[in-house]
Amino acid sequence: MTEAASADPRRPENRLAYRAAIDRPRLTLPGGRHVAVWPVVNVEHWLIDHPMPRQILVPPTGASLLPDLPNWAWHEYGMRVGFWRFLDAFARRGLRPTLSINGSVCTAYPRVAAAARDAGWEFMAHGFHQVPTHRVADEAAMIARTVGTIADFVGAPPRGWLGPGLTETLDTPDHLRANGLAYVGDFVVDDRPCRIATREGPLVALPYSVELNDIPLLAIQHHRADEFVERALASLDRLSAEAAGDGPLGGAKVMGFAIHPYITGVPHRIGLLERLLDALLARSDVAIMQGGEILDWYLGTGDDA
Repeated sequence: MTEAASADPRRPENRLAYRAAIDRPRLTLPGGRHVAVWPVVNVEHWLIDHPMPRQILVPPTGASLLPDLPNWAWHEYGMRVGFWRFLDAFARRGLRPTLSINGSVCTAYPRVAAAARDAGWEFMAHGFHQVPTHRVADEAAMIARTVGTIADFVGAPPRGWLGPGLTETLDTPDHLRANGLAYVGDFVVDDRPCRIATREGPLVALPYSVELNDIPLLAIQHHRADEFVERALASLDRLSAEAAGDGPLGGAKVMGFAIHPYITGVPHRIGLLERLLDALLARSDVAIMQGGEILDWYLGTGDDA
């Protein structure tokens, strides 16, 4: 790498100043809670004439086929059935997660998008289709279209962004901020929010998760389903203990977890989500919050890094 390339302000390490966990001011959540838990439900639009974003069934003889009907149908089950299990699980407990949503879901699956909107779920933009950002010819136009479509459907623009597959180009943060977005989940670098520099002012990175996420955990690494709940509660125990302690890692934390209707919304896994939500509600050290609520809390702390 040349010296000029390493100095490029668009590079992630130049947008996000390094800050050791032990060097930061202690933050406090409302009500003396120790951990803000951020549930994220991902709903996506998979295009049948494109290669599928993920596969549950390997093509025969390893030859990729289009249309990839079995893997498209795997995802479609989540939109037809799995999502509605999620909606019921959260509604029964009086909880409102953040919905990471492709903009095109608003027109391709309006029944799903309307149910989430009417239930008070927060919409977080997730690209227009489930296509990696690097494969989009005009990224700036795609982001503007996504924000505008969601704003028209919900009645207010989204405040947050999660790239499809957490993909970004070096220019993505600038485009996001230029379109009015205030937080992003792609920078999974910390247990608390931090700031990303852009040409239009800072974005806040919220602690999304690739470890407490049913895609890598269940669909890629093939852990037993119980691992999702066990890992989430083990993480929560540790974060809460650190937050409550007097040590250098003390102060409020954020724990995100991510689920997809075609993975956790199936009959043999939906009980895991219900078990996790019940365990969270039983704890006095936890505040279950939407992304925008976490953003507002963080901005109100005065922490500027």
